[in-house]
Amino acid sequence: MRLCYQLILVAVLASCSAPEEARDREGAGGKHYGGMFNANEVEEIRSLFPLSLTQAASHRVAAQVYEGLVRFDQTDLSVKPALADSWSVDETGYVYTFKLHPGVRFHDDTCFVDGKGREFTATDVVQCYTALCTFSPMNQMFWLFQDKVLGANAQYAATARSAEGPGVKGIEALDPLTVRITLTNPWPSFLQVLAHQGCWIYPQELVAHYGEEALWHPVGTGPFCMKTFILDEVIVMERNPGYWGSDEHGNRYPFLDGVRCTFEKDKLKELEAFQEGHLSVMYELPVERTDVLKSTGDVQVQTIPGLTVQFYGFNMRQAPFTDVRIRRAFSMAIDRQMIVDSVLQGLAVPAEHGVVAPGFEAYPYDVIPSLTYDPVGGKALLADAGYANGKDLPAVYLQVNSDGFGYVGVASMVQSMLENNLGVRVITSVLPADQHYRRKEMGEAQFWREGWIVDHPDPENFLALFYGKSVPMDPKEPSYLNSTRYQNARYDSLFALALRTDDRNQRMHLLANAEAQLMSDAMIAPLYHERSVRLLQPWVRDLPINGMEYRDLRGVWFAPQESKDH
Repeated sequence: MRLCYQLILVAVLASCSAPEEARDREGAGGKHYGGMFNANEVEEIRSLFPLSLTQAASHRVAAQVYEGLVRFDQTDLSVKPALADSWSVDETGYVYTFKLHPGVRFHDDTCFVDGKGREFTATDVVQCYTALCTFSPMNQMFWLFQDKVLGANAQYAATARSAEGPGVKGIEALDPLTVRITLTNPWPSFLQVLAHQGCWIYPQELVAHYGEEALWHPVGTGPFCMKTFILDEVIVMERNPGYWGSDEHGNRYPFLDGVRCTFEKDKLKELEAFQEGHLSVMYELPVERTDVLKSTGDVQVQTIPGLTVQFYGFNMRQAPFTDVRIRRAFSMAIDRQMIVDSVLQGLAVPAEHGVVAPGFEAYPYDVIPSLTYDPVGGKALLADAGYANGKDLPAVYLQVNSDGFGYVGVASMVQSMLENNLGVRVITSVLPADQHYRRKEMGEAQFWREGWIVDHPDPENFLALFYGKSVPMDPKEPSYLNSTRYQNARYDSLFALALRTDDRNQRMHLLANAEAQLMSDAMIAPLYHERSVRLLQPWVRDLPINGMEYRDLRGVWFAPQESKDH
């Protein structure tokens, strides 16, 4: 059972209404210090611990507290230095050596003996990455290093048997400010993966002190420290006064006094709060109010193709989806363009091939068969499977969660399409997010909604969702990443080979061929790729949008005149 923590309040940060007027302190380059950044999330937070942080909403919060050796640039998602000032790669492509930033300290917290955060060192990196390769109910991230970092598999296998692990041979602290990581093969995406939340650094005192409640008690090195955390109500983070980073003008980060996040689930109420100036940002409009984009006044509208996919998963271990013909028939009966036009108001593009979002250079999308709307063909497949016009086919249960852009509306339309085009009976079940995720992870859902925003910008990250080695051997164990529990030897072989292939074009073709195998097996019905749309108040500065909706608030500042005008 989860516990809610309210941390000791040290000071009152700001009102939860209009943005706090910037303090009368101007930094170099015309930037200003002060103010409270207010955001809202409709999704329930399931964890704020790096090794079990799997939700987009959790990521947007925890990214302000934790850091890794490297980070993504908010503008173009390129890899930039973070806790590591620099790195080098040997001529073989196997060995990476990282030089750490000196003088970085963890946030003050009672997990430390004197309550004062200690200095971050290379030992912390070794300990965190060893934990990433260690079996634990709190660790959902082993797939990041699995088969890729020397000794990772041996450590995980030993600890999964409740034995003491040998450690990870390929992760070494050479001195207090130098870390060496040795791979099993050259890996083109390695630096991108190091920017992933599973590779964020935390002190071992955190887990030693709080145990499993470390899920709710984040302690990192980032620009903001956790101050108040009331689960599903409010999170308040305050400025880390000892933060090590600074901008190109020499201004010490962060500029904001703090960040406040509420959890109002009604998107219409969230929009109202934004329009009244109580929120600094709004991400994902309610589908019934996309009209506000036509008349936004001085509000900043940001939009970009999202590196996302929405799809429906089939449980191939439950009838009737044990039959590939039925899975294909369901997919062929879905009019994706109508969903985008009618329900999503054009704020998405139909999935034309598979799960990988459009826009990746050198990815051969044409290798993957087209997803065509063909209700006649789908009906013929259903008849071939012995269910002409849906006769004698038991009712199918479609499970969705309500806290997302158009999820319920899309499910209603898909239900009508399947009933009208195939004659099947579909019953839609709308569950709270926590129940929805638990059921699909445990393999209890029959037919369900799934969504993915990439953790790092590469087709590999979409396809990692279906890698067979991510499925637990015990069917009673939850399958966090590969919730379809898809296992295909050819897919796994192509995906694994792509991970260790240096040549970019060859690697992309291997991934595309793996995706073609996935779509041939019709384990999922891809639906659409969302377009990211974000509203910012006119006083918000230096918060560029990207396809991952990755937010780094350390450089955000408020223009004082705009704030006063409000």
